[in-house]
Amino acid sequence: MFHENLASTARSTPHAQSSRGYLMVALSTVGTSLEYYDFVIFVFFINTLRTIFFPSGMPEWLAQVEAFGIFATGYVARPLGGIILAHYADMLGRKRMFVLTVLLMSLSSFGMALLPTYAAIGAGAPLLLLVLRVMQGAAIGAEMPSAWTFVAEHVDPKRIGLACGLIAGGVAFGTLLGSFTAAAVNAFLAPDAIASFGWRLPFFFGGFAGLFSAYMRRYLSETPVFEGLQKEQALAHEFPLRIVLRAYRTAVAVAIALSWFLVATYVVFALMTPTLLQTVYGFPPQIALRASTYSTTGVLCGAIAGGALIDAIGIRRFLMLGIIFLLFGQYMLYTQIFHSPDRLLPLCALAGVLTGVVVAVPYAMVHSFPSAVRATGISFSFNSAWAVFGGLTPIVITAGLYFDPLAHLHYLIVASAVGLLAGVFWKASPEPTQDGLI
Repeated sequence: MFHENLASTARSTPHAQSSRGYLMVALSTVGTSLEYYDFVIFVFFINTLRTIFFPSGMPEWLAQVEAFGIFATGYVARPLGGIILAHYADMLGRKRMFVLTVLLMSLSSFGMALLPTYAAIGAGAPLLLLVLRVMQGAAIGAEMPSAWTFVAEHVDPKRIGLACGLIAGGVAFGTLLGSFTAAAVNAFLAPDAIASFGWRLPFFFGGFAGLFSAYMRRYLSETPVFEGLQKEQALAHEFPLRIVLRAYRTAVAVAIALSWFLVATYVVFALMTPTLLQTVYGFPPQIALRASTYSTTGVLCGAIAGGALIDAIGIRRFLMLGIIFLLFGQYMLYTQIFHSPDRLLPLCALAGVLTGVVVAVPYAMVHSFPSAVRATGISFSFNSAWAVFGGLTPIVITAGLYFDPLAHLHYLIVASAVGLLAGVFWKASPEPTQDGLI
C-alpha cells in the first residue's frame, strides 16, 4: 500500500491527523514560499548586479557569464547543504533543521542587501556575493526535502499528496512574489536609483520575511513520526547516508530518475522558456515575462490540484496519465506558437497547470525511504539530480538548438520517458522491523 510506511506510525498518533497537522502544513507552505523568494530574487536583478559587482571595464558578455556563474553556484551548493542538514534532521529532529534553513537563507539575504559594491572594495565584492550565494544554495538544498518530510509526517496519510502539492504551490508562489517585487521596483524607481540603492530593497524584504518565517516556525511542533522514533529508540544507529547508500540503492536510483524528470521540467519550462520565447520564437521581453507569469500561476494551481488527485486515484495512475497530459501541453505550447503566436498566454497557462504532475515526485520520495533515514534519502537523491542535471540541462539544450529548433521539447520527452520508467520501478518502502534498518 502506498501509505504503509507513514501510516504505521501515524495510526498510533492521532495528533498527526488532527487540525493541528494542517496548521503545520500552512506554516510550512508560507515559510517555503518566502524562502524560495529569497533564492530566486537574485536572478530578477542579475543585470543590475553584474554592473555593480564587476569592474566597469570588463566586457559585458564576461560580466554576464560571471554573474550567472555566481547564480548557478546556488544550485551546485544544494547537495552539500542538503545532505549535511538532512543528516541532523534524521538524528536531531525535523523541526530544528526546518528553522535553521530559513534562518540561513534570511541571513544570506540580509548579507546581500548590505554588501559593498565593486567600486567600494574591488574584487572582494563578487567574492562575498559568491559566499552568500553558496549559503543560499545550502539552505534551499535542505528546505525542500525538509518541507516534504515535515508535512508528510504531520498529516493524515491519505492527504500526503495534497500536503506535497501545497508545498509545491508555495514554491511557485515564491517565484511569483519575486517577479512581482522586481516589477514593482522597476515601476517605481528610475534605473539610476535601482543601481544606487533600489536593488537592495528586495533583499532586505527577503531578509525580514525570512526572520518572520523563522519566528512563525517556532510554533511548529516536531512530527509525530520522529517523536515515535525517539520514544522507541529507533533512530538511525549509524551515519544515515551510509545506511541509505548501502540498503536503499534501488530506491535512490529511482528517486534520482524521478528527480531528473522534475528538474528537467522545471529548468526548461520555468527557467529557460522566457528566454526561448525571445530567442527562438521572437517574442518581445515584455510578452515573454507576462507568459512566465501565466505559466507560474498555472503551476501553482496544477500542483495543488495534482496533489489532491494523487490522494484520490493513487500515485502510479496519476504519474502515468499526468506525464502523458504534460507532454501534450508542452507539445501544444512549443509547436503551436510558431504558427499562432496569439495563443501564447492560454497555452502557457495550460502547460503550467499540466506541469503540476511533478508533485508526484516528492510524494513518491517520501514513501521511498523509511522514516529513520527519510530526510537523508530524499535530500541525497533530489539534490544529486539538481547538481548534475540542473547545470547540464541548459547546456545540452542550448547546444541542441543549433541543430534542432525544438531541442527543448525533445529533451522534455526524454526526461518524461525516464520519469515514466522510474514510475514503473518505484515501490513504497515498508518500515523496518524492530530488528532495525535493513
